[in-house]
Amino acid sequence: MTAPIDFCLATVVTLASSALLVTRLERVGTRLGFTPAILGLATAFAANAPEMTSAITALVRGQNEIGVGVVLGSNVFNLAALLGLGAMVAGRIDLHRRVVTLVGGVSLWIALVTFGTVTTNVSVPISLAFAMVIFVPYVVISAWPRSPKRRGSSTRSRTWMRLAIREEEEEIADALHATPGDWRDASVAALALAVVILASVVMEHAATSLGHTMGWSNVVVGAVVLAGVTSLPNAVAAVYFAARGRGTVVLSEALNSNNLNALFGFMVPAAFLGLHHPGSPDLIVAGFYLGLTALALVLVYARRGLGRLSGAIIIAGYVAFVATIVR
Repeated sequence: MTAPIDFCLATVVTLASSALLVTRLERVGTRLGFTPAILGLATAFAANAPEMTSAITALVRGQNEIGVGVVLGSNVFNLAALLGLGAMVAGRIDLHRRVVTLVGGVSLWIALVTFGTVTTNVSVPISLAFAMVIFVPYVVISAWPRSPKRRGSSTRSRTWMRLAIREEEEEIADALHATPGDWRDASVAALALAVVILASVVMEHAATSLGHTMGWSNVVVGAVVLAGVTSLPNAVAAVYFAARGRGTVVLSEALNSNNLNALFGFMVPAAFLGLHHPGSPDLIVAGFYLGLTALALVLVYARRGLGRLSGAIIIAGYVAFVATIVR
């Protein structure tokens, strides 16, 4: 039986290649003059390559429970490991309410649309369009070059938006201070991406085979095993930043990673491949993703951040999720 060995080897190669991809992409983005917010999105996308590739592989094979479970289970794990565990380790994560409202509002909308996609008969392309109505303007605003404020030239809403983006970018810029890269970094990033894709395909196949041998359900394989393993790099980075007081970086990494997972790991491929009759396990995963997102944002907004108690509540939500899935 080679499935356990294949899974372990593919996991190591995937995570190592993903880390290399993130660092090289940071350098390339810095060279291209990406704004800090866009650079954060780009690195989050690269860090999410393992779970997105595993999910797409499963959807191509018609394994809905694994495909949906990987990306949405990763989102539940991210909330617990990045926000919950980060707050537990740091003791306190302070956040600006404007940042919570901006980034959290986008994330909650995408979680709601994702839940609706799984639980209703609305076609995936329509759901994707609803999600992009909010996500695309957020990306455009994040990418827009910052210009000095002109007295009397901004409305109150534009001033609020500019302040929210500035508060988000200040910490991200300080945390992501990569040296500008060149064509060699771009080449290494492209090679690392190819390795991540190939290794993730092997990892998904091995995990499915191992799950069948062990008698695990597909949703356990996707939403617990693959979701947790592929999200470990994000969790380690978030705990590192939380311990150093980079609360905005932690929040942005957690929520933007979840947004990208839901959009490009689930909705975009499902729009092309179709979503074959989601079952009750898919509904449970999507429901926990939406519910834990809303709970985390309420806790963050109410206390202008997260303390150890709030972190413990979010982690308890994840424990309840795993208990519900494996029972």
